[in-house]
Amino acid sequence: MAAQPVKAPAPQAPIRLHDRAADNLAFIRNTMLRASAFTAVPGWGMAAMGVIASAGGVVAAQRLSPDWWIWTWGAVAVLGCVVGVLAMVHKSVRTGQPVWKGAGRSAVFSFCPAILAGMMITEMLYQHQLEVLMPGAWLMLYGAAVCAAGAFSVRIVPLMGVTFMVMGTFAYLGRHAVEPILGPLLGADLFLIVGFGVIHIVFGLIIAWRYGG
Repeated sequence: MAAQPVKAPAPQAPIRLHDRAADNLAFIRNTMLRASAFTAVPGWGMAAMGVIASAGGVVAAQRLSPDWWIWTWGAVAVLGCVVGVLAMVHKSVRTGQPVWKGAGRSAVFSFCPAILAGMMITEMLYQHQLEVLMPGAWLMLYGAAVCAAGAFSVRIVPLMGVTFMVMGTFAYLGRHAVEPILGPLLGADLFLIVGFGVIHIVFGLIIAWRYGG
């Protein structure tokens, strides 16, 4: 029986030079996005969040109903979050740095776990009527979230996170000195205004000045 002739493999179409160059450019671009720091942190947005928190502290201090305090600060958190996200998206579009790619996506995903933990801890403290412990928990967990996100951003962002954590420690340890003078919830308002209000405003203005808004 005669041997069957071996068929030569079909010739492959040559890779065009501009296709290879496009693939290389896409690879370089994606690598730079992953490696670069996320600089679209909204300084003016943070300052606005600080103003909202300061005003919210004054409103919360009115105590117009049993749950007035917790609902007021909850509304402050939601409004501040909306303002911060919109300001970040606006700055990312203006600077050409996408939020959902590279360092921006890493920063957002790193920020969320501590915030979700804070929501659950808030509910547990509320169910056990331990609202007096909320300011310290809020400030420390928010600071932890900012520190985690700051690992993918400019150096001032982790510093801001540490400042929030220090303020949260003061809110927990210093409440025993403040409560006899102002009362438990009014003392909590003071720590929250200094934390979410003043710290946001100060660092927001610095970021706006040094990093273009």
